[in-house]
Amino acid sequence: MQEFNSLDWDDLKIFLHAARGGSLGSAAKRLRVDQSTISRRIAHLECALGATLFERSPQGLRVNEAGERLLCHAERIESAVIAMHQDVQRGGSRMAGRVRLATMEGIASLYLAFRFAPLRQRYPDLTVELLTSPQAVSVNRREADIFLSFFRPPGQGMASERLGSFQLALYGSRDYLAREGMPERPADLARHSFVTYIDDLIQLDSVRWLDDIIRNPPVSFHSNSMIAQMNAAAGGIGLVLLPSFAVAGRSDLVPVLHEKMSTTRDVWINVHSDLQFVPRIRAVSSYLKAMFKSDPLMQADTSGRKMLDALLVADAAVVAFESG
Repeated sequence: MQEFNSLDWDDLKIFLHAARGGSLGSAAKRLRVDQSTISRRIAHLECALGATLFERSPQGLRVNEAGERLLCHAERIESAVIAMHQDVQRGGSRMAGRVRLATMEGIASLYLAFRFAPLRQRYPDLTVELLTSPQAVSVNRREADIFLSFFRPPGQGMASERLGSFQLALYGSRDYLAREGMPERPADLARHSFVTYIDDLIQLDSVRWLDDIIRNPPVSFHSNSMIAQMNAAAGGIGLVLLPSFAVAGRSDLVPVLHEKMSTTRDVWINVHSDLQFVPRIRAVSSYLKAMFKSDPLMQADTSGRKMLDALLVADAAVVAFESG
């Protein structure tokens, strides 16, 4: 009992933020206190437990073996506290609170951002925080409440569901195609230049989608932003592979070989298994599921003959590039 009474629950919260942020500064910023307070509270927790929890270096903090064990317990406590809070409030008549939704820049800015008005109208006290990230976001570490990904993330403790898939195909500006010519077959692409990601800055292999269609294409413009790539192609610098949702309603980009060359990516919704039934998170999750499953752009046809034809054409394009 003495050991139980010596623990301070606030120290566990500080430990969680320090472990997730990897530094005293990140925890201090998140909790809006000074770094000396964070350091003092961690030292108090380590004294109460009789164990060192971090390896300290000039680069920051890294949880050690004891810290990893505590992190598992602390996250379960955090989940229980969140569930308790929501359960107590569940009887209220209004849905309220914040839900942090994380995903890639392109789908966040070009698809999701202008589709939240109906959710806001239904739940005026519910706020969505849309976080764009070029890397995988951990719902287990509470970096977000919901993570929309183009793959099913590995690991336990998550409730994941495939929402659908979108098509990606080539586009070019009218000026570029008038200057360089409209490709009529995959082999014609050998005479064209392309817009794509900066290879050494790619943190998710799922965005290497140009590789699905062309191996080692000549590149005229690189950017870590899909929006920048789209605008560069619209300016006439080269061809770009874009999701169908990104070009919906645009007239400055012309489809190129859509019937012969395309690929797809799945969309997955991922929520911490302990929080999937929290009302505010469930409200946003349900809204996203209904949105994706009712949108033809997010239910791309990847069945049978069409997929086989696409793969055969892609192989032919690779051969053309390698031989020429």
